[in-house]
Amino acid sequence: MAAAVAQPEPPDSLLESTDQRIFLHGRTWAEFEALLAVRGDQAGVRMFYADGEIELMSPSASHEAMKTTIARLVEAYADERGLEFNGFGSWTLKNAPKERGAEPDECYVVGATNRPKPDLVIEVVWTRGGLDKRSLYAGLGIGELWIWTRPGKLSVYVLRGQAYEEAPRSELLPDIDLEVLLGFVAMPSQSQAVRAYRAALRGAGA
Repeated sequence: MAAAVAQPEPPDSLLESTDQRIFLHGRTWAEFEALLAVRGDQAGVRMFYADGEIELMSPSASHEAMKTTIARLVEAYADERGLEFNGFGSWTLKNAPKERGAEPDECYVVGATNRPKPDLVIEVVWTRGGLDKRSLYAGLGIGELWIWTRPGKLSVYVLRGQAYEEAPRSELLPDIDLEVLLGFVAMPSQSQAVRAYRAALRGAGA
């Protein structure tokens, strides 16, 4: 399977909204941590930090719908295959010595859950223009990164040393066919997509 696979555009109703971003330039790591503390556990704004830049991102409904659809499908795959696969949502990830911080769309631990960081991060790029997520998550030491970009491409990156390399398939979930998974993303509802995908997986496993 190719590293980047295509799918149809989502329905027009999902294409109308855009993410809202604010950038704060020339900021210190201490200022980033202060902003995290002020926000607390309130949902709605995700924060990223790298090289003196703070990105505050308020995801659109379209962004949230897409990342949740992908997450539910991946989780359905793990359930159907009997894998230990635990989600941690937008876990605030920080590496103070490297001054890197991020709050991913979705992240997962494969196997035992007592890990200091996730094994897999999934990011949806709905609106262009944010910080370089590959550089950011490489600095955080995330072993595998999946990035979905419009008009429907999912790319897999595996950490090699200090940087990511694009890979033909996931190394954490080597048997998942992402081209098949993406074929269910454009269905009318998440529930329909999950039910249809589960049925396909059971048929494939028969």
